[in-house]
Amino acid sequence: MAALAPAAEPKSRAWLPRRLIATRSALGWAHGRAVAERAAALGVEVVELPGDRVTLGLPHDPRRSYAEAKRTLALVVAPPSKRRLQPIAPSADWRVDLAEGCPAHCSYCYLAGSLSGPPITRVYANLPEILAELPKHLGQGRVTSRSRARAHEGTTYEASCYTDPLALEHLTGSLSEVIRYMGAWDADAQLRFTTKFAEVGPLLALPHHGRTRMRASVNPPRFARFEGGTSPVAARLQALRRMALAGYRVGLTVAPIIAAEGWEEAYGALIADAAAALADIADLDLTVELITHRFTPGSKAVLDSWYPGSALEMDPTQRAEKRTKFGSTKHVYPPETMQALRGFFEREIAAALPPARILYWT
Repeated sequence: MAALAPAAEPKSRAWLPRRLIATRSALGWAHGRAVAERAAALGVEVVELPGDRVTLGLPHDPRRSYAEAKRTLALVVAPPSKRRLQPIAPSADWRVDLAEGCPAHCSYCYLAGSLSGPPITRVYANLPEILAELPKHLGQGRVTSRSRARAHEGTTYEASCYTDPLALEHLTGSLSEVIRYMGAWDADAQLRFTTKFAEVGPLLALPHHGRTRMRASVNPPRFARFEGGTSPVAARLQALRRMALAGYRVGLTVAPIIAAEGWEEAYGALIADAAAALADIADLDLTVELITHRFTPGSKAVLDSWYPGSALEMDPTQRAEKRTKFGSTKHVYPPETMQALRGFFEREIAAALPPARILYWT
């Protein structure tokens, strides 16, 4: 274990919605009632709906509708279609959703093109049903379960595909419950989540038994200005250190990598800061995931309506087109830029973070 004691919990920037809207079925679950009670104890207005349809009566103006949706948390029951685990390459074998939506205000938000309607964050009350799906998929994945390079991770379950579970943990307690479940599950399996938040205090003493990997999603401070409502990057790195000192497997998700002017200096400093934060930690199990900025025509249209005037470059004429397996188009950096970025990160990480394993580049 490291010689240095973990730092104290930073001042919280935890998100509080203006109101929580709870469906009737959600309050029929013990976990759902606990979420409603947590929210009420934090001063959130709790509205109990007579049925299961979430209706907000949002204004027609897109900006006002966005703002109102971002101030709302919906407590619902995940239907079978949401509980059905899906492959989530290149991150993990399976996607497990504890919620849908995120309270942050990132002007590159990857959810913009994949979730329909106003960006209301929905949390799921029927956690026991969600957890019951995990054993059915043990050993069945293709990303780590059957990968020579990553087989030692076991069957992996990604909890942050459609949400940031740590951003909601003070309201839901869901992430803690899944970490406890994985810790008690004597199986070759691992939970994974990534976050832009730093309030890890409730997770540190959990009996995780090394079966959870927490990754901090980071960008240089100059680019983190596109990540409204999140924890400062320095706080995220200190949270990662605290988790590593508590015996968790940890990782860095550098995303989205932005090839703007001065990116070499900015990302070089970020990698150095990460190395300093993780220094002197014995038996450090560290991974790195590298994800470049990209967007689709659909996500660009949504983001332009949510964040008009954003300085984030999303000019299709400066990008290359990439076809997805579903036939849609993504705008990515041109090949020469991608090559320069990848070479830079591989060199810098090898020099500053020799224990790290780069899982993938995309």
